[in-house]
Amino acid sequence: MIKNKKYPSQPVIKMNNGVDIPALGFGVWQMENQQECENAVVKAIETGYRMIDTASIYLNETAVGNAVRKSEINREDLFVTSKLWVQDFSYEKAKSAFRRTLERLQLDYLDMYLIHWPFGDFLGAWKAMEELYEEGQIKAIGVCNFTVEKMEELKSRSNILPVVNQIELHPIFQQKELQVYNEKNNIITQPWSPLGNGNADLLDNPALKKIGFNHNKSVAQVILRWHLQEGFCVIPKSVTPSRIEQNFDVFDFQLSEDDMKTVRSLDTGKRLFFDPKDTEWEKKMLNAVADI
Repeated sequence: MIKNKKYPSQPVIKMNNGVDIPALGFGVWQMENQQECENAVVKAIETGYRMIDTASIYLNETAVGNAVRKSEINREDLFVTSKLWVQDFSYEKAKSAFRRTLERLQLDYLDMYLIHWPFGDFLGAWKAMEELYEEGQIKAIGVCNFTVEKMEELKSRSNILPVVNQIELHPIFQQKELQVYNEKNNIITQPWSPLGNGNADLLDNPALKKIGFNHNKSVAQVILRWHLQEGFCVIPKSVTPSRIEQNFDVFDFQLSEDDMKTVRSLDTGKRLFFDPKDTEWEKKMLNAVADI
């Protein structure tokens, strides 16, 4: 991680296309209440977050756009990400879906646009995203939930390498093989649900509590610090103002190598959420049509 004048409140990570991305962002998954989402994003920006991560399927792009417009931060000093949903995975549909996303966000361009799942005609969608990137309408393009196999398929049939692969990753499911693959290919690992979605076994873990006590930090702060020191670009989510602030207060301490090893030892190899290799999940997603 490096410092950047554009994002003075935190370190950044340089992506494989030369664009800097803030190391810590703010996620808005499961914030379907528009006013709650808008208030949370406003609070996050006031706190110092400069990356906001949304998606068309979250149904809150309009709320995010409203919050961005309300903020006193220049547009070019914010990093806004959204994602293309499965029903729009084709060349033509991806172009149309992107325009609708910009309209909802009330923006002229996106900092990053991601393919949400490795299903359907994601290659056609990626071609459209490559063109939008080359036209300057998107500053960076990437993927979510791609396995090694799907990454290899995309690499072999496209011109631009994804800048990030956003995946389920937290101390009890660390995806180490995928971490290694991403690093080898100069693709940033971006964990979603980095705190395990409030998993009690994780947030009440005695070893993590001990590390937190030693640093005068919460377990959540310890976990986020672990993500950052592993070199990940992390996007915690909260609608509670105090937790929004707490999750950002992770740049004033350092985990020791023993602390890092303790967190790494918690890996169970078991997902808490959806498996991109699950054919039933893939069928469900391909058949789902959302009003977006």
